[in-house]
Amino acid sequence: MTPSDITLVKDSFRKIVPIADQAASLFYARLFELDPSLRALFRGDMHEQGRKLMAMIATAVGALERLDTIVPAVRQLGARHAGYGVTEDHYATVGAALLWTLEKGLGADFTPAVKAAWTATYTLLANTMIDAARSAQTAAA
Repeated sequence: MTPSDITLVKDSFRKIVPIADQAASLFYARLFELDPSLRALFRGDMHEQGRKLMAMIATAVGALERLDTIVPAVRQLGARHAGYGVTEDHYATVGAALLWTLEKGLGADFTPAVKAAWTATYTLLANTMIDAARSAQTAAA
């Protein structure tokens, strides 16, 4: 990720924060539309789940200049998600739902550069989680 990517992600996320609840609802609606089987992975209150999602994204966005400070937590999250039944294929679906949600939330501010910056950010974090899930599965085997 470049410094420009980080600036674009941070600036665009600031525009999402005021509509965080709506963005979370849009995200999960799109996620379940893309892959209805994912609904079974969520057993709790979806409003609370949305709050957790937005808080996690806010933490990640806030630490983009110092990713080393959040990598351990991201790896733990990846290992936990594997235990919930999340597969590597699910990460692509989540990424598609996230980008769609950002596009809806940002409107004209979702430029190709913003999309590319978010794609780079999500790919980095998702790959970290996937690597941690693989490591957890190898250790358990």
